[in-house]
Amino acid sequence: MQKLLEKLPKINIRHKAPKDLPQTPGIYVFFKSLKPIYIGKAVNLKRRILSYFDLELEPKTARMIAEADFVSYIRVTNELEALLLEARLIREYMPRYNIVAKDDKHPLYIAITDENFPRVLAVRKLTANSYNLKASFGPFPSSSSVHSVLRMLRGIFPYSDHKIGTRKCFYSQIGLCNPCPSEISKIKDQKVKMDLQKNYRKNITRVNLVLSGKFAGVKNDLQREMNILSDLQNYEASRLIRDQIEKLDYITRPQLPSDFYMQNPNLYEDTIAKEMSELKKLLHFYHLPFTKLNRIECFDVAHLAGTNPVASMITFIKGEPTKEYYRHFKIKKAKGGNDYDSMSEVATRRANHFDDWGKPDLIIVDGGKGQISAFKINVPVVGIAKNPDRLIIGGNKIKLTGAALNLVSHIRDEAHRFARRYHHHLISKEYKNAGNI
Repeated sequence: MQKLLEKLPKINIRHKAPKDLPQTPGIYVFFKSLKPIYIGKAVNLKRRILSYFDLELEPKTARMIAEADFVSYIRVTNELEALLLEARLIREYMPRYNIVAKDDKHPLYIAITDENFPRVLAVRKLTANSYNLKASFGPFPSSSSVHSVLRMLRGIFPYSDHKIGTRKCFYSQIGLCNPCPSEISKIKDQKVKMDLQKNYRKNITRVNLVLSGKFAGVKNDLQREMNILSDLQNYEASRLIRDQIEKLDYITRPQLPSDFYMQNPNLYEDTIAKEMSELKKLLHFYHLPFTKLNRIECFDVAHLAGTNPVASMITFIKGEPTKEYYRHFKIKKAKGGNDYDSMSEVATRRANHFDDWGKPDLIIVDGGKGQISAFKINVPVVGIAKNPDRLIIGGNKIKLTGAALNLVSHIRDEAHRFARRYHHHLISKEYKNAGNI
């Protein structure tokens, strides 16, 4: 494991704060000489590392910074990867300032119990007699990070953190403990009871796999289940699983287990370079007219039965999201949820800002030929269609695989998320205003 530390470039912090730090999720390591003394995670590496150079620090933190000679970092793609990699590195190296006592002298673990209805718990102490355990993860130094990740997972795969009681819990009423073990235990029909218990345990298994870094296997399992339900014309259940896949994609894409980072701490940068290279080769193969591919923009339209139509523009520069160039559009002219007219309106408004916002090298639209034709501007435009993901270039429909798929679908998913967020904001605002009438 010493190899990993040797690979990390060291930034000397003895005389001044570091510069040119990335604003992405990742792991950072403070060293005294070549020995790690603290490992942490960050959603924004630059903001987090620079915070250690503020004038007002807690005594323990001030001592750690006074001892540190160097800082290094490993970039990752999302908060969940950062959390799992942080725990892995702390477990391997046991840096002194990570194991210095805090709170009740015990680090935080995620525990999954081995019961008829397994529970998912965040606990401070694990001993042989504490819990009948199926699995455990950690230690994690940050309770806020653990609870944040568990909230995200619970929103995708509902689970229980309580013992069976006489009534269903509060979380079951908001869909976060579903089906609730307390409710299942009271059911008399054995077949119904067994089916619900099976569904509950399936959620626990998937939580366990995600926390183990096995994201791809969980997604493939969900895809198969969704396709079976769709073939059976159970479209409502199929839609719910599709929503699970989209949420899982958002918190885990791309799927890079912590083992990969342990072998190559530059994996984030290498992955982006490979994704950009494969996409360039693909676009060249289909003779798309572009000279460079630094700035990619993606547009998506969101509405609810034609109401409150909005669009998003997200920007990736050199393969990375650059949020200072994200934009929302409130559709003004297009009516009735016409996606083509909406996209055409957005295209015109975007072209009016080439001078002040900058001009993209490539535009991706969420859709097919209709959405592509709406962009009558002097920039190469391609579409991305779903189920399966495929790129639309002219009259060609190209099934995406590998690194090119990761990049294009990541861009599309980010545009979709950004559009839906604005759309939900407008709907919430409308409901609030209606309630005040």
